[in-house]
Amino acid sequence: MGSFLSQSMEPIKVSAPPKVTNSAESLPLAAPGAPTSPAEAPVFNNCWSCRVLSGSGLIGAGAYVYWVARKPMKLGYAPSPGTVTQMVIGISIACWGVIILSDPKGKAFRAD
Repeated sequence: MGSFLSQSMEPIKVSAPPKVTNSAESLPLAAPGAPTSPAEAPVFNNCWSCRVLSGSGLIGAGAYVYWVARKPMKLGYAPSPGTVTQMVIGISIACWGVIILSDPKGKAFRAD
């Protein structure tokens, strides 16, 4: 009913595709320190606050998964293979958070 009013009455303008040239001479030369391929360029830049937020979130999630798996064991139930698997997954998630916080390769930078 109201769909006609929500649509734009102006025609949609589509731009023409860019012209492709086959000559390699028109491309600018790369600087000596610049990355030569897109694979070398960093896709995401990790800032300190992003690492703290995501790392602590993963540690908290891993602790919660571990705690939920451990709860029946404290009540006296024997651990099943599913419970042990859940505990291992919880520890793995928490370790992933520690790795993000510690930044072992040193690729992160501090955003000011």
